[in-house]
Amino acid sequence: MAFFDYREGRLCAEDVPIDKIAELVHTPVYCYSASALRRNYQSYAEQFNPDNSLICYAVKANSNQAIVKALGDMGAGADVVSEGELRRALLAGIPAEKIVYSGVAKTQSEMRFALQQDILQFNVESEPELKLLNQVALAEGKQAPVAFRINPDIDARTHHKISTGKACSKFGIPWTRAHEAYACAAELPGIRVQGIDIHIGSQLTQLQPFEAAFRCLAELTVELRGLGHDISVLDIGGGLGIDYADGNQLPPGISDYASLAFDTLGHLDCQIIVEPGRSLVGDVGILLSRVIYIKEGERDRFLINDAGMNDLLRPSMYDAYHEIVSCEPRPGEPVSYQVVGPICETADTFARGRELSPMQSGDLLVIKNTGAYGSVMASSYNTRPLVPEVMVDGSELTVIRRRPGYEEFIN
Repeated sequence: MAFFDYREGRLCAEDVPIDKIAELVHTPVYCYSASALRRNYQSYAEQFNPDNSLICYAVKANSNQAIVKALGDMGAGADVVSEGELRRALLAGIPAEKIVYSGVAKTQSEMRFALQQDILQFNVESEPELKLLNQVALAEGKQAPVAFRINPDIDARTHHKISTGKACSKFGIPWTRAHEAYACAAELPGIRVQGIDIHIGSQLTQLQPFEAAFRCLAELTVELRGLGHDISVLDIGGGLGIDYADGNQLPPGISDYASLAFDTLGHLDCQIIVEPGRSLVGDVGILLSRVIYIKEGERDRFLINDAGMNDLLRPSMYDAYHEIVSCEPRPGEPVSYQVVGPICETADTFARGRELSPMQSGDLLVIKNTGAYGSVMASSYNTRPLVPEVMVDGSELTVIRRRPGYEEFIN
């Protein structure tokens, strides 16, 4: 089912016309579909049974409190990478025993706070982190539940800026030092080893890298158990991609991904933790903007809209493709545009040579599949107010983050 589609020539978010959102909230604005979010979570829940697995939403993908709470209410745990994200998850009602803490730079104070909450697991990414966590845990009179994030040196076949499982990556402990790391942990009284963690990248569109990673995970589990380590949790990370309609290979379905995980790891009798982010929220959101000018350049026609790279960074940072559509397409031959924003950077470009229906100043434009790594990466660069966010559920429209006034951030 399409949750953003045309009805009598007008683009709607579920049962709410997009132009109505622009009238009420103004542009630019992110809009999310609650129905799409429920559908995506249910697709995971049907494959990952709570009896032997746990879905931990990767909060970094979209940390809006309403999104996190909606997923928590459906039963999701959380994968967090900062104290701020941990506090968000707790505030959303996600139990601490369903929260895993990842990230390469956990500080002493962050460790202390997480220990005080009795979270499910720390995904430890280096030997120095392990030793500091041991000290903090002992000072708190606790044992920290730990899984090591292992770097298997596997090419995720994705954009190099979101590939995290190669030997050159800052993430995880090298595969070649895994035995040494677990032996060290076994000697630390403030550490309780319980699992292994792996995450090789984001926006993966093939199953082969996942299969290679899962096989490494299975092999290491057997080896560590043979050395006397109690491995009961396997965190397979996230990374499953979505269809950005960019003409590239379509990502595998959630059922195929889950089947691969259980076929490879199911015989080990471990709890499996999965950390989806993009595949839960990516296609849930759109960015709505308004055309300010159509500018005729020497060679190109520029469609200048009021959303900028400060609102959606992915095209500038990753050369990412997003489908762009008019809210009320006009008849006529498509026109080629350079779709750009108002920011004083040449990189403030959403698309080059994109063919759209003929556009005019004042028209509404939608950038699709922006629910993940969109608003969460937004900034007030050029002293522009942070972009607001709304949630649509059927015919109901709720502002879930308002646009701040200038007086709130100019001081």
